[in-house]
Amino acid sequence: MTWVETLMIAVALAMDAFAVSLGAGTSGRARGVRATFRLAFHFGLFQFLMPVIGWAVGSTVAGAVEAVDHWIAFALLAFIGGRMIREALAADHEAPSSDPSRGWSLILLSVATSIDAFAVGLSLAMLRITVWLPSAVIGVVACVFSVVGHRFGDRLGRRFGRGMEVAGGVLLILIGVRIVVEHVFV
Repeated sequence: MTWVETLMIAVALAMDAFAVSLGAGTSGRARGVRATFRLAFHFGLFQFLMPVIGWAVGSTVAGAVEAVDHWIAFALLAFIGGRMIREALAADHEAPSSDPSRGWSLILLSVATSIDAFAVGLSLAMLRITVWLPSAVIGVVACVFSVVGHRFGDRLGRRFGRGMEVAGGVLLILIGVRIVVEHVFV
């Protein structure tokens, strides 16, 4: 696999991490350098690890995973997106407390955005391509895209408030819908 092909795959996989980071930034609860670091670190790490895991699993369970991976990603993204929307629309006395850059929300988002990277790892195993360099490139690109997405989303969230939080939740749900549509109809 050439550098250009590897970079193109990495950029394609990083788009979900970018969009989710953008949504987290707009939430108004994931602010500052620490939140940016947590998102970028976790998304980059999971984007690195999932192709390695997929490659290790190889083609033995490829059919079973491909049958449900898009539904898992959709469920995770819809859950987090729905919670963001609910909290944004809550009355002021019901102040939202969850930060999408912490705890289980961060883990669920990390898994949801990296399921496609698992499939890439399976593909690399079937093509008998070593996984380490492509996985490293995928992880670094996801990390960089996450930083850019979060910082941009944070600026939008500060400027437009709760409306951007609702938009971020809707964005997460739409990413999940896109994943299902791509796998079911393509």
